[in-house]
Amino acid sequence: MELRHVDPRSLKPNPNNPRRTAPSEHADRQMIANIKATGITQPPVVRPDGDDLVIVAGHGRVRAAIGAGFTEILVLVRGPDDGADNLRALSENVVRMQMAPVDQWRTIEALISDHWTEEAIGGALALPVRTIKKLRLLAHIHPDMLDQIAKGDMPQESHLRTIAAAGADEQASVWKKHKPKKGQETVIWHEVARALTKRRLYAKIAKFGPDEEQAFGIVWEDDLFEQGDQDNRYTTQVEAFFAAQAAWIEANLPKNGVILQIDEYGQGKLPPKAERNWGQPRKSDTIGRYVDTRDGSVKEIVFRVPKADPKTAKKGKTGAGAGESETISEPTRTRPEITQKGLAIIGDFRTDALAKALAENEIDDFTLLGLLVVAFGADNVDVKASGYSSGLRRGLAHRLANEGRITQDAALVRKAARDMLAHVLNCRPGYHSSGVAARLVGDAIGADAHLPNMATDDFLSSLSKAALEKAAAAHSVLPRPRAKETRAAFIEHVSGATFVLPAARFALSEEEIASEFARTTERSEDDEGNVDGPAPEIGASDEDSDPEEDHQAEELD
Repeated sequence: MELRHVDPRSLKPNPNNPRRTAPSEHADRQMIANIKATGITQPPVVRPDGDDLVIVAGHGRVRAAIGAGFTEILVLVRGPDDGADNLRALSENVVRMQMAPVDQWRTIEALISDHWTEEAIGGALALPVRTIKKLRLLAHIHPDMLDQIAKGDMPQESHLRTIAAAGADEQASVWKKHKPKKGQETVIWHEVARALTKRRLYAKIAKFGPDEEQAFGIVWEDDLFEQGDQDNRYTTQVEAFFAAQAAWIEANLPKNGVILQIDEYGQGKLPPKAERNWGQPRKSDTIGRYVDTRDGSVKEIVFRVPKADPKTAKKGKTGAGAGESETISEPTRTRPEITQKGLAIIGDFRTDALAKALAENEIDDFTLLGLLVVAFGADNVDVKASGYSSGLRRGLAHRLANEGRITQDAALVRKAARDMLAHVLNCRPGYHSSGVAARLVGDAIGADAHLPNMATDDFLSSLSKAALEKAAAAHSVLPRPRAKETRAAFIEHVSGATFVLPAARFALSEEEIASEFARTTERSEDDEGNVDGPAPEIGASDEDSDPEEDHQAEELD
């Protein structure tokens, strides 16, 4: 090979140039401007043909040099044609600017006619053999369609795939109806593809096996336009495919599984009042299966049917609107960015992730204290404390997360944790009581030491005569004829000391422990079989709840 200065106008174009699709005027102007600024950095490749020089690679550069007014350029002259000029021209064009698929296909076919194998072409062009096969499938496109594509009117790959899969007669018939009219430059390719569409159901979504294939007479074909590392078999036998999928569902239902009916949208229809579970399935959940009418896949929905609330069942429907029909006009609502269904899915996913993190992740004691305070300020925590409970709890939680992160201030966390527990835990009887929980916490932290002297007339007068005399006897005070005299003697005896009634201490007595265990066991048995039911609440008693006060507390929150 040798370098030679020549007039670009003297060079002859290659009749076998693979790029037949002319570039746009913008591309030509861009290349001319680039050459004027930088010159030709890579000389075109030419070969001798008699007295002429024929361009092997670099038609665009030669055309731009002429447009830029160059009278002389440097070219690389190689030997006569050795049979590989087609490959060199194709490789040059692929590297410099992506060629139109039709041009690539035509050149590949020319190489095939020169006894090149698909593997050799793919290796030389650094293209997967599957891409070579795809381009060769353009041979199945109707010639008139190819001419239209060569003009730059390229259909989407999905449309091209559908068209190539159709027969020649079908393509000719559809093209006659959808080809561009006079003065129309482009084709509405999606209409062409839709007219040639044959519904395909792929083997990769089939649940059934060879036995069902044989029983329902299903025959598979290969789709070469799909990725090479996947099962690309498909069938157009729609009814047989659906029947085979349905047979598999019926034969493989789990113990808690049901076959769902199909709604008007072709989706699985849940039973009345059923709630879909978007998170981790539970033992009590039901698994519903159906065949999706859109793509033939087997879909699965996990759901549960909530148990009827016995209190609601007893009360029945009440209210002024019962049995009446009222029309209430509501303002127009703007559609939210996430639907209620989407929010439900997100909620289930987050709940499962949070539960797993709390169970498995390492959490130091300091962080755990902070989380405790923040959790007591949550919207779903109903603490039966007096006053505006939720506002106070959220205020404490805000101390630790006022910048969107749990604080690392140890003193602040400790103070907030203590304040939260002091606010939440209540030993007073009735609606606000924390029950056994407060007693257990108090005993654990030695709260007995902070109990005040109970040897006062106010407190002792609340005791029965027998209880008073028992307490006095424990301190060697003999009973008097009247309870008032016994109280006065007892107060005088323990003057200067602290008297705490044993029954007022935090530690649970053996009788109280046995009673609490029996009550918890009874509630657990009532909830048995309902894994979604609430866990027994320590210290909570049905008798402690007042429905009217419950309603008032909800309004406060």
